[in-house]
Amino acid sequence: MKRGVKKQKSTTGSIRIISGKWRGRKLPVLDAQGLRPTTDRNKETLFNWLMPYINESCCLDMFAGSGSLGFEALSRHASAVVFMELEKSAWQIIKNNLDKLQVSEQQTKVLQGNSLELCKTLDEKFDLIFIDPPFNAGLVPKSIETIEALDLAAPDCLVYIECEAQNQHFQVPENWHCIKEKATQSVSSKLFQIN
Repeated sequence: MKRGVKKQKSTTGSIRIISGKWRGRKLPVLDAQGLRPTTDRNKETLFNWLMPYINESCCLDMFAGSGSLGFEALSRHASAVVFMELEKSAWQIIKNNLDKLQVSEQQTKVLQGNSLELCKTLDEKFDLIFIDPPFNAGLVPKSIETIEALDLAAPDCLVYIECEAQNQHFQVPENWHCIKEKATQSVSSKLFQIN
């Protein structure tokens, strides 16, 4: 069943899928305040880190925005992705792009609303969780608390956190181990494994 393609706000940009079955495909994205797709360079670094883990993984994209990280995961043979997005127009574009790519509805859920509240509705555990929220909204610590409180992590789950450089010194539980990290002047990227 089609997800339904609706009229949306004008899109002014695109994201590119770097590798996998949709390599090179460009997908439209919404130009909205706070929507900040992960750059190709950061995405390439991240998915190089994830290469041994991504195949057949169940993923949660908590602040999907353009859906860039979730689409890249699906392209590289993740088995399922749950996308969460607050902005209704961006949520609709994710749905439209999944239709364009002919992704099975069994493989994806696209949830619209406050991610921290939506997490309470989930009944699965995840192998890979992306936390890439709007900057300067204080959402990283709250996301970590939510994942822990709701027990959303499967054994050996990986959690990727991208945030503004000045707020990179957030606390994580003792069983979260940073296995990769990279920082620029403005952005911090960290990959944790939960043991």
